[in-house]
Amino acid sequence: QLQLVESGGGLVQPGGSLRLSCAASGFTADYFAIGWFRQAPGKEREGVSCISSSGDSTDYADSVKGRFTISRDNAKTTVHLQMNSLKPGDTAVYYCAASRIYHMNHCGHNEYEYEYWGQGTQVTVSS
Repeated sequence: QLQLVESGGGLVQPGGSLRLSCAASGFTADYFAIGWFRQAPGKEREGVSCISSSGDSTDYADSVKGRFTISRDNAKTTVHLQMNSLKPGDTAVYYCAASRIYHMNHCGHNEYEYEYWGQGTQVTVSS
């Protein structure tokens, strides 16, 4: 069983930065694509960014392109989401999730293709 634990959320002013981390344990994460999703109050959960199991491919939602950067460490046990130029619209609970469905050089934003989920971390962007 793969466990995922997010950290790094908090309150930040517009224009500020946060770095979220997703730590994997309990099973090797080498074969899993990792995705970041977020859900704001009253809205559906949406995919924000993902990284392939190889670490060679990444993808971003249009709303965060150029502002967010996803990466995974060499041991592939931790995935980071660097969030810059944050806006109030980025306020949400952020979740990381893991999937074995994708080819090693692919990932996606379909939440139903992700098997394992973390508990989420709150990000609030407000002045």
